Amino acid sequence: MKNPHSLRAAIAGLALLAGPALVRPATGWTQEWSWPERGENLQVLPEDFPPERLGAVMRGFTRALGVRCSYCHVGEEGQPLSTYDFVSDSIPQKDIARTMYRMLGVINDTLATIDPSGPKPVNMWCHTCHRGRPRPTTLDEELAEVHAAEGIDATVAAYRQLRERFYGRGGFDFGENVLNMFGYSLLEEGNAADAVAIFQLNVEQYPASANAWDSLGEGYLAMGDRERSLEAYEKSLELDPENENARQKLTEIRGG
Repeated sequence: MKNPHSLRAAIAGLALLAGPALVRPATGWTQEWSWPERGENLQVLPEDFPPERLGAVMRGFTRALGVRCSYCHVGEEGQPLSTYDFVSDSIPQKDIARTMYRMLGVINDTLATIDPSGPKPVNMWCHTCHRGRPRPTTLDEELAEVHAAEGIDATVAAYRQLRERFYGRGGFDFGENVLNMFGYSLLEEGNAADAVAIFQLNVEQYPASANAWDSLGEGYLAMGDRERSLEAYEKSLELDPENENARQKLTEIRGG
């Protein structure tokens, strides 16, 4: 094995994520799955990997990425694992998982060369980045993808869905700065109307944020809506009397 120490550490980390080896078939009752004594087509894990460790690592993958066995293996969701073809490489995600696992070993080898800043060295695990999601994207990346494909209404809806599902779980940063930066990226593209929709969403989520209202004022101003821009800047200044940008913008709008 190329990086035995790091891969052993990764195996241990994944095993910690795993729970009991149970599967719920279509019949609705719960049975215990018996892993094979010797795995087949193991290209990263040791060929003599014991069944209990193999099961722990596989379940660790599912916990870290928030997926089920059928994400990488040929099989029908809800059916017993005995019906799955675990040897097949026909699903691309399986080989991607191998590549990512090797990468994890390289990263941890590199981290081992760094003097720890705390009592213990830092290690990377699958869940360090994925946090229960197959693709470890940031929130603004997710929103940008939806916006490019489906437009602003779908983007706002996607934000609400992601917040409902992941808020408080660490999968995404739902702080006000993320929406604010995404709104400004739209503004820089010349898309003031969509930027305003994002800034409106931000003040809805953070009504006490002077900065969010300030950004909304800038968005309205870019649209040419001076009246609403005035209202937004006034609200920002009300929340933060020391906001000189809002004060200056109000002077410019009233004097224009």
